[in-house]
Amino acid sequence: MISSALMAGGIKIFGRHHKDGAPQGLFCANGQCSQCMVLADSKPVKACMTPVRPGLSVESCEGKPALPIEDAAVEPAPVPVVKTQCLIIGGGPAGLSAAIELAEAGVRAILVDDKHSLGGKLGLQTHNFFGSRADSYAGTRGIDIARRLEENLRTLANGGIEIWLDSPAVGVFCDGRVGVVRNGAYVLVEPEILLVASGAREKALDFPGSDLPGVYGAGAFQTLVNRDLVRPAERLFICGGGNVGLIAAYHALQAGIEVIGIVEAMPECGGYKVHLDKLKRLGVPVYTSHTVVRASGADCVESVTICGVDESFRPVSGTEKRFMVDTLLIAVGLSPVNEMYLKARQYGMKAFSAGDAEMISEATAAMFSGRIQGRRIARELDKPAVIPQEWDATLSVLRGKPGSLREIAPRPVVGGVYPVIRCFQEIPCDPCIGSCPKGAIRIRDGTLTGLPSFEGERCLGCARCVLACPGLAIMLVNEGYREDKRTALLTLPFELAEERIEVGGEVATVGMEGQRIGTGRVVALRKGKHQDRRLLLLLQVPFEHRLSVAGIRLLTAEEGIEPGSPLGVEDSIICRCERVRKSEIVNLIRAGYRDMNQIKAALRTGMGACGGKNCGDLILRIFREEGVEAGDVTLPVQRPLDREVPLSIFAGLRVEPAAPPE
Repeated sequence: MISSALMAGGIKIFGRHHKDGAPQGLFCANGQCSQCMVLADSKPVKACMTPVRPGLSVESCEGKPALPIEDAAVEPAPVPVVKTQCLIIGGGPAGLSAAIELAEAGVRAILVDDKHSLGGKLGLQTHNFFGSRADSYAGTRGIDIARRLEENLRTLANGGIEIWLDSPAVGVFCDGRVGVVRNGAYVLVEPEILLVASGAREKALDFPGSDLPGVYGAGAFQTLVNRDLVRPAERLFICGGGNVGLIAAYHALQAGIEVIGIVEAMPECGGYKVHLDKLKRLGVPVYTSHTVVRASGADCVESVTICGVDESFRPVSGTEKRFMVDTLLIAVGLSPVNEMYLKARQYGMKAFSAGDAEMISEATAAMFSGRIQGRRIARELDKPAVIPQEWDATLSVLRGKPGSLREIAPRPVVGGVYPVIRCFQEIPCDPCIGSCPKGAIRIRDGTLTGLPSFEGERCLGCARCVLACPGLAIMLVNEGYREDKRTALLTLPFELAEERIEVGGEVATVGMEGQRIGTGRVVALRKGKHQDRRLLLLLQVPFEHRLSVAGIRLLTAEEGIEPGSPLGVEDSIICRCERVRKSEIVNLIRAGYRDMNQIKAALRTGMGACGGKNCGDLILRIFREEGVEAGDVTLPVQRPLDREVPLSIFAGLRVEPAAPPE
């Protein structure tokens, strides 16, 4: 995309806002905002949604005169209406899974997606997935799951499922029709049933400097690094200790980016412990009960200030710390993109939702919910479709929060080889069970969230369990490596660049949560075609350290952290599109405003290109901060269109779409 090409060229500022000259740059990389607007061949486009091509002229909108007005009269062309049994909005994990079920049931459906390829966020996920092998491709990397789902769908479609790419759904209307811009032309789709599987958008956070280029969502970062192979940062800080933030930190390390730290407002990180532990082992500092209070820089991020928070999440003065970084990722949660589903229900349409549009959870749950909703829709259309009784329970498990912690002590096999499993948190995951040729790894209580353990008498030393574990929580211990029992050989999973390890060199060894143990010597790095892009690190350690070593330390904790300047009364931008500041909204709330439509009329909040997708939640949060109960706030009226559409398209003047990327 244009935005990725600009970032690869070192260009972070795409333009300046007409209101106050503030620098504009990439923020969502998902078409949900207008921060990346540029002129491509003199036409305004979102840089994150427009592919580059040879000869394309890209300019900033800054300082450009108003676009020319066409004086010629235009005779509007009739809008075609396409009827179908089911319209699926969204080609991500939920939409693809639902479409496969509908295809198998013989339902005619149209699947629309605003991107140039299918897969949604799966196309950004290079890590191995948790969940169930039988139901959600557990142990497989997200990018590979996307490919498998698309292949399955295209094999099954046989003309029954139409796939419309580069075709955003832009509005749901009271006559039961859905507006879609298909390859530059406006079409109305009239479905018998609508399925909204449009995913989620990242939540924003307000603090002084939150609008600077260099502050963006973790999803935007993964788009740059994992999809477009662009390294957009040198020194990175992350706000948010859930799975999204923890996984983004790991992806950054894989890309050779220095992760300076992670901050989490809660006393404990909410993501899976195995994700957190592997970062701690590598040396990433984690600051719990802290939050970001300031991003500073002339035109781009140059530093980030964090501080501690009390039990009510209020900043504690005197605890400020300042870090010199060039990028800050915001990973503080997701909001469902469900506006079209709610509008369809309001208009009395038969509508379903799936994936994050239904409930925010992991992609494994999104796939499974798509399967369930696909079969429910098939039954609504009088097609044979069986929903096993246990599926709802399985979905509930996949959507569940991490469970309790229970440590299981490793059981040594004297003089032999055996796995050490450091999976101590109840999470839905089972790839390790099927990995052992001898069936010696079992979950004691037999549930998907149970804790695995090695129950065999003898291990073959094949390391398949080490390769299978999505959380990098299994290693092999070889006690018979030396007859004198002075050293043992460990086999550890390794997914960073090979050049970071020197075979024969000495490395610092650490325990499960990053505590220093001692040193070890790298014996070898093994790789093979069956290892799925994961290396095996063979590490020689003192015999007495064989059960305490869980990894190696490659990063040095940040030294010389500067004390941050005291908290002041700095203002922050809430509405990015219209550059509305927090103080302006606070003043209206204190003056008695309780209707977000009134605030919109007075300040233009939500009237920009994003339609309030980013500032809406922030304004509700300000109401809460001011002591106003949610029930006393009137929400803004949601109207089509859901996103910007050139008027020429409604007039029937076909707009040629950009060529898809090669």
